[in-house]
Amino acid sequence: MCLAIPVEVREVLPDEMARVTLDGVSKIISTALIDDVRPGDYVILHVGYALTKINPEEAERTLALIQEAAMGHAT
Repeated sequence: MCLAIPVEVREVLPDEMARVTLDGVSKIISTALIDDVRPGDYVILHVGYALTKINPEEAERTLALIQEAAMGHAT
């Protein structure tokens, strides 16, 4: 199963790359597939590529659902 998750852009880097964070973990990803990425944007991340932007409210709802599912699965 593949999973695409929302992450927050912390820094835009050269060569269509960006530093993002999720739950305190930082990762460098490609932003070659979307335009006008800025720090503070949320993007959908899949296998190292930002696929699209997502609004912050939707990102937070999605992350909460993922965390809820993980917590329910851990018990």
